[in-house]
Amino acid sequence: MMQKINRTISNKTFKVRPFQFRPWSKRQKKIFLWWMDNSPYNDYNGIIADGSIRSGKTLAMSLSYVFWAMYNFAEQDFAFCGKTIGALRRNVINTLKRILVQRGYKVTDRRSDNLLIITHNGVTNRFWMFGGRDESSQDLIQGMTLAGAMFDEVALMPESFVNQATGRCSVEGAKWWFNCNPAERLHWFKREWINKYTKKKLLYIHFTMDDNLSLSEATKERYRSSYVGVFYRRYIEGLWVAAEGLIYDMWDEAVNSFTNEEGKPLPFVKEVCTRYVSVDFGATNPTVFLNAYDDGTTFWITKEYYHDSRDSFDKRQKTVSEYADDFEAFVDYDNSVVVIVDPSAEAFQIELNARGYNVIDADNKVLEGIRYTSTMIHKGRIMVEASCMKFRQEIWGYIWDEKAYLRGEEKPVKQRDHAMDALRYLIKTIVSKWRLAA
Repeated sequence: MMQKINRTISNKTFKVRPFQFRPWSKRQKKIFLWWMDNSPYNDYNGIIADGSIRSGKTLAMSLSYVFWAMYNFAEQDFAFCGKTIGALRRNVINTLKRILVQRGYKVTDRRSDNLLIITHNGVTNRFWMFGGRDESSQDLIQGMTLAGAMFDEVALMPESFVNQATGRCSVEGAKWWFNCNPAERLHWFKREWINKYTKKKLLYIHFTMDDNLSLSEATKERYRSSYVGVFYRRYIEGLWVAAEGLIYDMWDEAVNSFTNEEGKPLPFVKEVCTRYVSVDFGATNPTVFLNAYDDGTTFWITKEYYHDSRDSFDKRQKTVSEYADDFEAFVDYDNSVVVIVDPSAEAFQIELNARGYNVIDADNKVLEGIRYTSTMIHKGRIMVEASCMKFRQEIWGYIWDEKAYLRGEEKPVKQRDHAMDALRYLIKTIVSKWRLAA
């Protein structure tokens, strides 16, 4: 039974519930056993584990990878690969080190070299850490001779890096270890590895959250409620599906809009809210300001500014200073407002800073921003005043780019999306992961 521990910090007592591992599931056990001498998969070239988030595949993969390496090799080089070294350490290495030490392994972490030296029963091997962030990352691993490589979240890495790393595994008996959450169904890893796992002689195992026996039903339900649409199908159902059609198909005018009737109070109290203005600035494209109040649960978007020189009466493009004048009038010269602006709009940021406004860089990660925004809309935590007509027009025309999809990319159609960009900046910049799941 799990025990509660009372911990006192700065004269305050907190109840700490330690995490407790449950027995390994059937699929997790298969990861531990597939490479052993009496396994029917012993001579396979590697393993792929994909599926939902929090399914327990990463921990089982990393532990089994080290056990396999230490059982079969000595004085060899291996690779741990993640999108970045930081993500790899956070998601894999830190937990792995603790468990290995508990099991009697000696682990020396040479952080300056991104190297783990692991010793057990008189056998020592070297495990190098690599980040596969972009196409240039392949240069980091080029020239090495490896006895094995594990790729954590391989779908986030460029194909060139993975090809370079797998090509380095030239020691006799070397194997490849891949794990990931699904992406779109034309993703290069789906096409070249999962679709061809039999031809490449790989063991393929698909996971769901039910394969992680350490998760309670309440925890699983919390994760299920944190995703919607295509992101639910990928991260919860663990399916490789396309992002297609209307992006915010969960938008419901009856749920996500409100009317501020004259003479009546708004459905929130301004005094307990933080006021933000999210800006999508365009020198030649339209410029949008969205005025939003954050009450800690919901974002209330009360008004919009939208200027498009091509649609304006005089067809005139405004200067940065003129847009700043419009901004000040839009916020009623309230210098306490927090202004969120795309980092690429540096000139506008400088102008607002010079006028005394608190400007912060927008987090411009497109897919993550769309995922966060989708969930907030689905939960009814984005409310837009009915008079924001440009916003409402754009949200019904905000669609995935089919041509980009055929090129293996995922992105929205870049047309009439300026209010949607401003919305995404607001949500992705301000909303943290714990809030989505709350």
